[in-house]
Amino acid sequence: MFSRIKEDISAVFHRDPAARSTFEVLTNYPGLHAVWLHRISHRCWQGGFKWLARSLSTFSRWLTGIEIHPGATLGRRVFIDHGMGVVIGETAIIGDDVTLYHGVTLGGTSWKAGKRHPTLKNDVVVGAGAKVLGPIVIEEGAKIGSNSVVVKDAPAGATVVGIPGRIVNSGNASDASQTSAKRHHIAKKYGFDAYAVSPDNPDPVANAMGVMLEHIHHMDQKVEELCGVIQSLGGEVCTDNLHAIKAEDFANTGIDPVIPKSKDAELEQFDPKI
Repeated sequence: MFSRIKEDISAVFHRDPAARSTFEVLTNYPGLHAVWLHRISHRCWQGGFKWLARSLSTFSRWLTGIEIHPGATLGRRVFIDHGMGVVIGETAIIGDDVTLYHGVTLGGTSWKAGKRHPTLKNDVVVGAGAKVLGPIVIEEGAKIGSNSVVVKDAPAGATVVGIPGRIVNSGNASDASQTSAKRHHIAKKYGFDAYAVSPDNPDPVANAMGVMLEHIHHMDQKVEELCGVIQSLGGEVCTDNLHAIKAEDFANTGIDPVIPKSKDAELEQFDPKI
């Protein structure tokens, strides 16, 4: 038991730079108190002492502001930072080294008995105010953004944000870097980068815009090839240049596009073959 307590205290020092001393952590971290009380109530729950387990859980909620159902399963070194308003449901399963911030809910979406709460694998981080709902699985190392509402599984290493939660980073750094470079080049061709179209951008709309730009780019390439074939057959099409995108085109849209300043960048706004 004491070795687990030492583990928990050590985890606090690793994840909270505000921690100054062991005595401070022991006496002033309600997230730790809630986890320790839960271990006792969970043992009572497993032993068949349901009322005692629920009563101890209620006392823990009154003492710490954190509600953990005694049926929930918590791994090692689980850290609930600040913790006020955290709710963890009966069938929730939390792995090792998981971090939860205040206002987090691991809740259910059904009144039916059985597994109805989420499973968080090792090293998951859930931001303040986030809601993870239903019998879904958040794989190892995934991060849930603050105030997100997640109702679908998340792969390992992913970052999920928004309502409903959307994956904005799949966790593959190499693929993300290549995608970022490709989208930057395409956005530069069209003369603007209005949405900062990068896969590490925490805005799902930005990433959707990046996908649309890629699609437009591929369509332009196909049109260019088609025009070349028609002209080689004696036709006269595609002789006019496309209208270059300008900042004025975005008036009253709420978007402040980044327009290239150099002459070369301006020339890249259209393809002289089209």
